Formats: sequence, C-alpha cells, structure tokens
Amino acid sequence: MTPSLIIIVAAVAILLVLLIMFFTYNNKEIYLRKEADAQRKKIESTHDKMWKVIKQKAEVSDKYRETFERVYPEIIAGRYSDGSSAMKWIQEANPNFDTSLYNDLMQAIEIQRTHLHNAQTRMLDVIRERASLIESYPSRWFITNKSEIEYEVISSTKTHNVVETRVDDDVDVFK
Repeated sequence: MTPSLIIIVAAVAILLVLLIMFFTYNNKEIYLRKEADAQRKKIESTHDKMWKVIKQKAEVSDKYRETFERVYPEIIAGRYSDGSSAMKWIQEANPNFDTSLYNDLMQAIEIQRTHLHNAQTRMLDVIRERASLIESYPSRWFITNKSEIEYEVISSTKTHNVVETRVDDDVDVFK
C-alpha cells in the first residue's frame, strides 16, 4: 500500500467515524427530547387522574357520611319509639359508622401523589440526561439542537415559598 492510499483510507475512516458519531449523538438527543415531550403528557394525565380519583373518592366518603347522619337517628328513633326496655339497646347490634372509606381515601391520596411524583422525577431525569449529553465531550461537538427542554415542577405555594426562603418552620400537621 502506498502512503497516499493509506492517508486516503485513514481520512475516509476518520470521516466515517465522525459521521457515525454525529448521527449517534443527534439521534440520542432527539430520542431524549421526544421522551421529554411524552413524559410531559404523562405528567398531565397523571395529575388529571390523581385529582379525579381523590375528588370522587372524597365525594363517595362525604355522601356516605351524609347518608349515615340522616339515617342513623331514624333507625334509633324507630327502635325505641314503643317505650320498651331501656336496656334493649345494649343487646342489639346498632349500625356503626364505617371509616374504611376514609382509609381508602387516604391511601388513594398517597398512591396518586406518589404516581405524580414518580412521573415528575422521570421528567427531571430525562432533562438531566439530555443536558449531560449536550455538555459532555465529545457529544457536545456533534449535537446540533442545544435548546433547553422547558419544564417547571408542579408544586404547592407552600413548597415554592420554602424553596425561596430556605425556611420551613411549619411543623404543625393540623394547621
């Protein structure tokens, strides 16, 4: 092999490697951007489901409480309106208010909020992974789209204020 042929083969090989790197890194960037777009929609869907589940379970619990408050006095009044033995109520099984709906509601709140948290955490991971790809070598030399992925975490006013002030003194759970 002549030296000029070796130089040409080496130049073609280097160009081929560079071309492969260009496509590989840009395809990875495109993949992460598309994943971020899909994750944003998943977060919206998760948030929507969270509030619908919590609201509807709370409505069922409230309806049960209202019905129980209305029906219980009628049941008790009907049982003892005949003036029979005052001790009869000790032997009878009176209707009890079932708190399992509230337990179910509390579990639903925790589960749905965990789903939202996980979806948002995944979004932040995608953004971090893409930023690392764009900022690290040699990928930064090849990636053409370096625009930021815009996303703001869904949070409460209280949490936002704590992050701003760096102070969280509110430890009273029932306030």
